[in-house]
Amino acid sequence: MTRAYLDFYRGRRVMITGGLGFIGSNLARSLADLGADVLLMDSLIPDSGANFFNIDGIADRLRVNIADVRQESTMNHLVRDREVIFNLAGQVSHIDSMRDPYTDLEINCRSQLSILEACRKNNPDVKVVFAGTRQVYGKPDSLPVTEDHLVRPTDVNGINKAAGENYHLLYNNVFNVRACSLRLTNVYGPRQLIRHNRQGFIGWFIRLALENEEIQIFGDGSQVRDFVYVDDAADAFLRAGASDAVNGKVFNVGGTEPISHSDLVKVLIDVAGAGRARYVLWPPEKKVIDIGSFYADSSRFRQAVGWEPRVPLRAGLTKTIEYYRAHLSAYLDEPAPAPSTVA
Repeated sequence: MTRAYLDFYRGRRVMITGGLGFIGSNLARSLADLGADVLLMDSLIPDSGANFFNIDGIADRLRVNIADVRQESTMNHLVRDREVIFNLAGQVSHIDSMRDPYTDLEINCRSQLSILEACRKNNPDVKVVFAGTRQVYGKPDSLPVTEDHLVRPTDVNGINKAAGENYHLLYNNVFNVRACSLRLTNVYGPRQLIRHNRQGFIGWFIRLALENEEIQIFGDGSQVRDFVYVDDAADAFLRAGASDAVNGKVFNVGGTEPISHSDLVKVLIDVAGAGRARYVLWPPEKKVIDIGSFYADSSRFRQAVGWEPRVPLRAGLTKTIEYYRAHLSAYLDEPAPAPSTVA
């Protein structure tokens, strides 16, 4: 797949659920640049990462609808004329899912059914790309992890995300609503939530480095992860949305430079020129759901659509640090309220 997958989006009617969040807003930027007709949908759940500053500079090239995907009448209307839906709406905090499992169930299961039912009834020809997660695998039996690994989550979030993923595959296989799932590993980059530490450690580490604070590394820091720069993640969604070769399937979308937490922090401190590391004991509530070392084998997705991560880790961290240094206040304060022009 060459540039054809990018040309596919010119004039294409696209919707992004969770569109004011981290990955959704970066994907929206790519789509706006490609000339797509972009509709963002977001419920603005507090502490979710939704932020109107994320679409600063492109707000006049897209539309925003503030709504909850569980609202049946709203979803029936919004999906009706869309050709591609990038379904990024979801609760991503593992800790929050353990503290409040019912909310996680509502957002990661019922919401997904609401979207898919709206598509089945009102727009069965639409293509849906679901934002899955490596969390569905749980603790890996071997590394790197392929899509053939057992789905064995260690937390409520992983269970509900696995269910949401399987709803998409079911609707593809039974109702012919074309759908696939991208199991993302650790995505990082500009426009990520950094106000608190409940949505993954990488954004929080970046904030601490920016503020020249202490970065606490749990245990001995030997656990390994892979990281995907957000522009590469957005490219993965674009490729999946433009290809029918991925329908009814799941794919890993991971990085190519597995690195330990301790080495990651060293690189981050070096790039930022600030921050310091300290090793601490694991908090019990986090240790019990930790999956240990994890990095993915993304060769199946590469073979299907030609995707390759292009941004090396150090370069991605450099871009990220530069972005937040220029716009830090927009990510530390409460997100701005919806402007009056929002549909």
